[in-house]
Formats: sequence, structure tokens, C-alpha cells
Amino acid sequence: MFESLSDKLQNVFKRLRGKGSLTEADVAEAMREVRLALLEADVNFRVVKDFIARVKERAVGQDVLESLTPAQMVVKIVNEELTAILGGEESRINFAPRPPTVIMMVGLQGSGKTTHCAKLANLLRKQGRRPLLAACDIYRPGAIKQLQVVGEQVQTPVFTLGDKQDPVGISRAAVQFAGENGHDVVIVDTAGRLHIDEKMMEEVARIQAALQPTEILLVLDSMTGQDAVNVATEFTARLGVTGFILTKLDGDTRGGAAISIRAVAGQPIKFVGIGEKPDAIEPFHPDRMASRILGMGDVLTLIEKAEGVIDEKQFNRVQAIIQSMTRQERHDPTIINGSRRRRIAAGSGTTVQEVNRLLNQFGQMRKALHGIAEMEKGGKRPRGFQLPFMR
Repeated sequence: MFESLSDKLQNVFKRLRGKGSLTEADVAEAMREVRLALLEADVNFRVVKDFIARVKERAVGQDVLESLTPAQMVVKIVNEELTAILGGEESRINFAPRPPTVIMMVGLQGSGKTTHCAKLANLLRKQGRRPLLAACDIYRPGAIKQLQVVGEQVQTPVFTLGDKQDPVGISRAAVQFAGENGHDVVIVDTAGRLHIDEKMMEEVARIQAALQPTEILLVLDSMTGQDAVNVATEFTARLGVTGFILTKLDGDTRGGAAISIRAVAGQPIKFVGIGEKPDAIEPFHPDRMASRILGMGDVLTLIEKAEGVIDEKQFNRVQAIIQSMTRQERHDPTIINGSRRRRIAAGSGTTVQEVNRLLNQFGQMRKALHGIAEMEKGGKRPRGFQLPFMR
């Protein structure tokens, strides 16, 4: 994801680092290139304008230009401002004080709404919740059957009264059923359309009025760029959306929707879809996403993904090592010298050898993934490749 944008931004920063010292003219030139890169990535032009203004104002200060490493200070400022645009901090699901919590899923047809109802149910089930899926799309042929199929895949029951009942009545009955049968979350799959129309908006508004849901999550196809942002703005204004789920983010090489949506629509991205499998959904972390976009890596997400393939005791030691690093060390492990390794080992209750092993594995993984990307660009794919933690 964000491949083209990341490459362009990294080139800008590489040229800055090569200068040693910076002038206001150097910063201005770099910001022009960053501005162009963001616009080409389909980021909303007002968002780009405000972003560049804030970065430039901070970056031309004397404390930056006269620092020992001004280029690194500029990159730090860009990272902080990009994190702020993306939402600042992770925005989690709000749960009702008295169950069941009602999560209403809305969106256009083709955005992945029904499959992400199941993905969200799967994520919540793994967190110890007992979700129930409610089939309230009575219009699209096969919608109820699709929800039943994906619900079975994630071991989550589906409440349905067929396609002859009113969606408001179905949703009310689903919430009542959940309360009587120990389900603490109800995920309501509503009907979508190919485009926004009055009939769709009136129906979801009636369901909202009847259920008073704790969360209204709008599912958006990130590949549609600014169209997704426009849909987000419309739904939020008319329905009071509380958050977004961006789907197909793994295929979005530009990133315009992800970067623009929080600033334009005013509500946070809560989850991102990153594939077809039932577990291909992640909570959205603005700071980690900013690091990905800027090509700084994402150690924390890497460790979280590794949890499923290494035993729990080993993972706990790895987690302790990561948490004993400073923020700067997590962003750039290459700065971790001998004294830093000893400090990290002491802080995590591990050995220097274990710290070295983790850093070596991360370096090997980064190198291997870079090699894969290069081979895929050339139309080649390695055979029998395994990531270090899979061996």
C-alpha cells in the first residue's frame, strides 16, 4: 500500500539528508515536492494545503534549521503532522454500558460491507465478545445468504426473518433475540445502493431511530479515492456516522482516501481491511500508518502479526524488548548500538543476545520483503521463500 507515495517522499527526504545543513529555501523546495506527491496520491487539496502550511511553519524555525540534524527534524515534523491528519490516536469501538452494543454497518454496494460485518464479528469474538449478525439487507439478491455463509466462516450466528419483513422490524427483533440469548454485540448489515439515494438514506435513518446504535460504521472502498471521501462526507452529515472501515487498503497504492478522510469528514478511521480472509482486518493506528507511508517501517504491527506463529512465552519476551525501546529506536532500529542494546536488555529482563537476535531477524525480514518487492516489479516471484519467524 502507498507504494508510489512512499517512494516519492523517501526521495525527498534523502535529498534533504544529503545537504547537511538546511536553509528556508531548501525546506520550501522540499515542501513543494511533498505537496505534489500528496496531490498525485489523490489527497484532498485542502488537506494538502493545510498540511504543508503547518509543516513549513514548524520546519523553518531556528531551532530546526540550526540543529545538528535539521533534515531529521523535518522528517520528524512531517511524521507528527501526518499522524495528526490521520487521527492522532487509535479510535476504538465504544461499547454500551448495558449490552447488547448495537453496531450499524452502512455503505454502498461493492464496498465490502457484508464481508466486513463478518470480519468485525470475528475480531470481536477473538476479544471475548459474543456477537450476533443481523441480516437487514432484504433487497440485494443473495445478500442474506452471503451473510450466512461468511457468518458460518467466522463461527458467528446470523439472525434473519427472510426478505419479506421490514428491515426496521428485523433489526428490532435481532436486538431482542441478542438480549435473550446472551449476545453482547449486534452487528446490523443494512442495505446499500450503487450510489447514494433518498430511499436508502431514509431506510438507514429509520433503523438508526429505532435502534439508537452505539456505533454507526461506514464501510468505504479505499480504491475509489476522493469518491470515498465524498461518500463519507455525505453519510456523516445525514446519518451521524461515528467511524469508518476502509476496505481494500492492501491494494491502494496511492492512499488519498486514508489520508484525507479524517480531516474532511471529521470522524476517525476505526478499522482497515487488508485482504480477503476472515481475519484480514486491523484496528487503525494513525502513528503506525504514518510510519508506513513515510517508509519508516512498522515494528509494532510486525510483532503483532508474529504472535500467531510463535509461542506465547517467546512473544512476551519479544514484546518486552520492543516496549523497552524508545520511540526513535522503534522507528529506526539501525541507531541501536552496543550501549543501547544493553539498556534494552536490562529494561526487558532479557539478554543482549536476545535483543541482537530480534534486531537481526527484523533486518533480515526487511531485506527479504524489499527483495520480494523488487522481484515482483520485474515479474518474478521467489520459490519456497519463508520469513525468518516461519523457519
